[in-house]
Amino acid sequence: MQMTPLKGKVAVITGASRGLGKTIALALGSAGAKLALVARDEQKLNETSAEAASLGAESSVFPADVAQEDQVSVLTRQVVDRFEHVDILVNNAGMNIRKPVADYTLDEWRQVIDTNLTSVFLMCRAFIPHMRGRGYGRILNLASTMSHVSLPGRGAYSASKSGILGLTRALAQELAPEAINVIAISPGPFATEMNSVLMNTPELNQQFMSSVPLNRWGKPEDIGQLALFLCSESANFITGTDILIDAGWTSR
Repeated sequence: MQMTPLKGKVAVITGASRGLGKTIALALGSAGAKLALVARDEQKLNETSAEAASLGAESSVFPADVAQEDQVSVLTRQVVDRFEHVDILVNNAGMNIRKPVADYTLDEWRQVIDTNLTSVFLMCRAFIPHMRGRGYGRILNLASTMSHVSLPGRGAYSASKSGILGLTRALAQELAPEAINVIAISPGPFATEMNSVLMNTPELNQQFMSSVPLNRWGKPEDIGQLALFLCSESANFITGTDILIDAGWTSR
């Protein structure tokens, strides 16, 4: 098996400062990819970059809010100036506001939708032109099990992540002639900062885990290995679909 299957590939990862985005970045970097690390928190991005360097990966840090069109335009120019092209785009940036839909303000709704869904559109629109013509490409969009099932207080989050599935399917068909595969990943209960409230509240944690057949929180490294496989040549025949990685949650 090739130890660095992504050698020479350039990967742009949003939300790379922490959680699943950071883990995906480190997995791709350890496989030889050059990393463009994107998030709003420059200090945390630098920490990710330092960890990538310890694995022998080349990386550059690009602080940006990918829900803002003007910042995505600047980001695109910076990444292309630095790396000349892009092979892999991982749209991971996301957030959640947990409350009943009737209690949402319009600004809160837009914040969730823009961060989770509009950012994916903006990043794809900006970077697809720099991925074409290379005979290889991957776009990985982080959706969620909340695209398939939902819970009280997750209305905006579920709506945004469900939208990612539709966008993924359409893009896969549009980009198939370019050999750019577009795949959604739907994580279930992973031990990240976004889920810290559930994890750290015993009653909520027990209630939540009762719906998870494997009865444990996932390790972010599991997502990293899945992303690495999907970016490898072994996944050339996978596109336009959604990969659930949820400890059996949606099988119930």
